[in-house]
Amino acid sequence: MDLSLGLGLVGLGAGLGAGIALLGGGGGIGRLATAAMEGIARQPEAANDIKGGMIITAAFIEGATLFAVVVCLLLALGASGYLGSMADVAKAAAGVGG
Repeated sequence: MDLSLGLGLVGLGAGLGAGIALLGGGGGIGRLATAAMEGIARQPEAANDIKGGMIITAAFIEGATLFAVVVCLLLALGASGYLGSMADVAKAAAGVGG
């Protein structure tokens, strides 16, 4: 297989992975908010407890989504050689290596 085709497929996979991760995270937070609003509508006296739990759970969902997007970004940049070239620039700036 041609190297450029392989790099293109890695980039395509990373882009699709990031998009799917964002869709999943957005859908999860949307379902969480829907359930929380329904719970508050049924028991308004428990609104503070429900909101607290919702915020903590939304933060966990957001963190997992961010982690997935960062992994996809690192995959795309690593496959393109951008991270390797930046490491070479950093080594040259520090005077390390030959």
